[in-house]
Amino acid sequence: MTSKVEEAPGYEQARDELIEVVRRLEAGGTTLEESLALWERGEELAKVCRRWLDGARARLDAALAEEAEAEQEGGADGADGSDDR
Repeated sequence: MTSKVEEAPGYEQARDELIEVVRRLEAGGTTLEESLALWERGEELAKVCRRWLDGARARLDAALAEEAEAEQEGGADGADGSDDR
């Protein structure tokens, strides 16, 4: 017996599968039921990609904020090496 819960694919895998889904939909030649199934799969894959991209954006924002904070702390006591004369 297999589990209904599947592990979400990585970004590249989801993106590549989404590209294939779009290609198949654009090519036509599928039944309405097949097209609807492809559309639904495409929507799921788009959500996976969006979650990965949102997570990456949050990590970048956190890293940039941490870097800016470190620069502010370092600049407050002249530890940044600049000469304020």
